[in-house]
Amino acid sequence: MRKIIFKILRYSGLPFIFREIVQRNKVTILMFHEIDKVTAEKTFAYLTRNYSIIDLNDFIDACKKKDNTKFPKKAMILTFDDGHLSNYEILPVITKYKLPVTIFLCSAIINTNRHYWFRLNMESQEVSKLKLVSNKKRLELLANMGFDQDKEFEMPQAMQKLHIDQMKDSVNLQSHTMYHPILPKCDYDEAKKEIFDSKAFLENEYGLKISSIAYPNGDYSERDIELVKAAGYECAITVDPGYNTLTSDLFRLKRLSSNDTSDLNELIVKSSGVWTFFKN
Repeated sequence: MRKIIFKILRYSGLPFIFREIVQRNKVTILMFHEIDKVTAEKTFAYLTRNYSIIDLNDFIDACKKKDNTKFPKKAMILTFDDGHLSNYEILPVITKYKLPVTIFLCSAIINTNRHYWFRLNMESQEVSKLKLVSNKKRLELLANMGFDQDKEFEMPQAMQKLHIDQMKDSVNLQSHTMYHPILPKCDYDEAKKEIFDSKAFLENEYGLKISSIAYPNGDYSERDIELVKAAGYECAITVDPGYNTLTSDLFRLKRLSSNDTSDLNELIVKSSGVWTFFKN
C-alpha cells in the first residue's frame, strides 16, 4: 500500500510543481544514513538530473556574505548522519557523480569497534523510549541490556581511519557529537563535552576543518545552540522539516529525510517536500 501511495503522489505532478516552484529559490538539505551502492546509483542519478547539488560549506559562505550570485536554482545539499561503514562503500558512486556530500561523524565511534546504541537489537518503540529519558538514565538502561558505549565488539559499524583518510579529499566530513546522545537530555557538562570534544578530536586526529554539526536525532535546545556557537561551529543541522534560504538561521538549518529508500517513487516525493507537506 505504501508503495502505491508514493507512486500515485509521484505521478500526480506534485513533486514537479514543488521542484519547479517551491524549491526553485530555496536550498533543500536531504538526509541519509545508510544506502547501498545500487540505491546510491539510482538516487544520485535522479538527484543530479533534477537538482543543483551544492557543498554545505559554499552555502554557509553564501549565507554569511548574503551573496546569491553563486546560488543555483533548485539547490540541494546531500548529508549522511553517523559515519556508518556503508558510507565508505558508496564512495565510488559519490566520486562518479562528483558530489559534494557531507558526512557527520560520531567521533568516539569511528575508528573503533564500538557500536551505535540505537542499533542495539531492540524494538523501535524501545529506542524511542530511550530518547525521552535523561542521558544518565539512558546509559543505565542500556547497561541493563548489556550495552556499554565504550564496549568494543568483534566487528565495527562505523568507518575506520583508513576510510576517512581516503574520503576526506572528496567528502566534507563534519561532527555528529561523540557518542550520539540526545543533547537536550544531557546535563550541561555532558552536552558541552559531546559538542566541544567531537570537534577538537576530529580536527586534531584527522586534520579535518570542522565547521558544522548535525544534532543527533535532530534534537536540540537553546542551551545546545549556545554551546555549538561557543565551540566555534559555523552552522548546525536539524531534522526540522522544510527548506532553507540565505536568511535562514545557520544554527537551525532544516532538512528533509529520504528515509534511505530504495524506491525511486518515494525518493522523488520525499526529496521534493511533498511528503512533508501532507504529513504536516
